[in-house]
Order: sequence, then C-alpha cells, then structure tokens
Amino acid sequence: MLIFTKHLPANPDAVVSFVLPLTADDRTRSRHRFETEAGEVVNLRLPRGTVLRDGDLLQSEDGNCLVRVTAKPEAVLAVRAGNRLLLMRAAYHLGNRHVALEVADNYLKFSPDSVLQGMLEKMGLEVTAEIVPFHPEVGAYGHSH
Repeated sequence: MLIFTKHLPANPDAVVSFVLPLTADDRTRSRHRFETEAGEVVNLRLPRGTVLRDGDLLQSEDGNCLVRVTAKPEAVLAVRAGNRLLLMRAAYHLGNRHVALEVADNYLKFSPDSVLQGMLEKMGLEVTAEIVPFHPEVGAYGHSH
C-alpha cells in the first residue's frame, strides 16, 4: 500500500510512477483511501484542508514514488446564457445555495441536481449534461464545500 503525505505543485516535466484520476470531490479529501485503475491501494495523508488541482503531484511517505493527480471526467450540468447578466444571476442563485461551481466567462458548471436544473431553465438559461473534468472554485477563504 502506498501512502502519500506530501503535496507538490504541478510540474509537467516531472517523471511520475502513475497518474491518479480524481473527481472534484475526491480532490478535496486530504485523508482517504483510493484504488488505482490497476487495483493498487493508495492512501492520502495530506494536511487537512489540502485541495488538489489537476496536474498537482503527490510524493509517497518514503519519497520513492511520485504521482500526478488528474481531474477525472464526471457528470456535470453546464449552464449557458444569451447574455452575461443572466449568467451572473444564475451564479448568484447557485452560490446562495452553496453549490460547488466552476465559473468561466461564458458558462457555469455544477454537479447534477434536477431541482437546480429546473430553476435555471425557468430563468431562461440553457442547461446541458456533460461528462468532463470538473474544476469548481475554491472558497474565498481557501476551502470548498
């Protein structure tokens, strides 16, 4: 069993032993047990509050293994609008409900929720289901929900 205790910044030139695809929720877990696609058990024992980003590196406790974290494609709802004001209103309403949200200048993405989807569609927004890597905003104070 591999135990990873050190979080390192992304380095595309780093030589890694393997890649560890994690969902957005998984990337917020500082202490968790995962299984690789090859069936190997991996344990994270990172400082509490650690949020991993796509491309970050993890070093094993013994220093002999380095892995790259990737954002695993997952189901999301993508929200688009005919104008930015409508998109900002959608961001306000989703934020008011503490929804983990990926924010870009022309879309919002969040985990599937039929109630929120209905609300947004009633507001006149286009909501589509996608399976893509999800990169929600980290909270303003360095944490996420």
